[in-house]
Amino acid sequence: MGDLMGDMMGKNQISILIVDDEEDIRDVLEIALKDAGYQVFLAENGEKAFGIFKSKQPDIVITDIKMPVMDGIELLRQIKRENPETEVLMITGHGDMDLTIRSLKNEATDFITKPVNVDILEIAIEKAVEKIIARQKLLEYTQKLELLILEKSKLADHLSSLGVMIGSISHNIKGLLTNLDGGLYVVKSGLKKADNKTMEEGIGLLDQAVDRIKKMIMDVLLYSKERALKKDAIHSKEFVEKIKGIIELKLKGTNIAFKCKAPDFSDTFYADEAFLMAALINFLDNAIDACMADTQNMDHEIGFEISWETDSLVICIHDNGCGMDSHTKEKIFNLFFSSKGTKGTGFGLYISNSIIKQHGGSIHVNSIKNKGTDFKIILPKSKLDL
Repeated sequence: MGDLMGDMMGKNQISILIVDDEEDIRDVLEIALKDAGYQVFLAENGEKAFGIFKSKQPDIVITDIKMPVMDGIELLRQIKRENPETEVLMITGHGDMDLTIRSLKNEATDFITKPVNVDILEIAIEKAVEKIIARQKLLEYTQKLELLILEKSKLADHLSSLGVMIGSISHNIKGLLTNLDGGLYVVKSGLKKADNKTMEEGIGLLDQAVDRIKKMIMDVLLYSKERALKKDAIHSKEFVEKIKGIIELKLKGTNIAFKCKAPDFSDTFYADEAFLMAALINFLDNAIDACMADTQNMDHEIGFEISWETDSLVICIHDNGCGMDSHTKEKIFNLFFSSKGTKGTGFGLYISNSIIKQHGGSIHVNSIKNKGTDFKIILPKSKLDL
């Protein structure tokens, strides 16, 4: 075979099935093709050839047309139904123009007349191999193009998300700066008048603004930092006590009662304590905001309870605040969605949901407008083991 054929064979492992009822022809073609480096299979009729084709899936089939049991035309049809991309070369006798036309209509790659001329056979196989290589390259290019489109789509989504995030942060920073300015103004007024009560009010406003700034920064950091969970041993009672201490500080000076039911067990579970703590504090912050937003009820209460149920750690957070309608409840875990106006960043519950999912858990929400909200967080025990 020629140099081009040799180069192609260096790049592709091409297999060829020879089908002819004359043993001498099969032997001659087998020797020639094996010498060229091809893998060769042989069959004496179409029926046996199709069985070999289904099991070996050769790239090229060279078949005589006139054969017993199953002729070449029927074999061509069956091969094309099985794998339309198979290259099939037909061997015809002189004057069999009708059979040649029928072969081409059934998508034969080419035809060769008997007696088979080796030079013509070489050219026909070269063309078939070129088609196979071109098809493989097209497939590779298509896959690369699809991958590139996917990557660009992800980049576009990321940039879009980044743009919304920047817009949301800018909007919230503007509101927080206004709160800081307001707090400073009240403090300065109190200083001028030597009015301690006014100064205390101003400092309270500043504390609120600073607390919101810290929360927003933590939310942004949690959103932007993708990392694998770092599981450590967590003692359930100590974990609950830490949460209780944080929330009681946040509720100082409010009329909101915090009822924390510490577990009556001292089990140890494994989780990313920093992330899980941040998620639960976000839920509790949401409960505080819901109580603060409720002006109809003066006796507000937030409940926090942790317990083992069957094979799951269950954490329940309840508040009797303003509650949510069904439209708001459906969107609370959406990125950048906030029902709190300038007081919300749209990060908190989205991040909390992501953290719980990362721990293999699920969140169930029940809420009634003007009645309150219940969050039930279920963490499978199997996900809380090392």
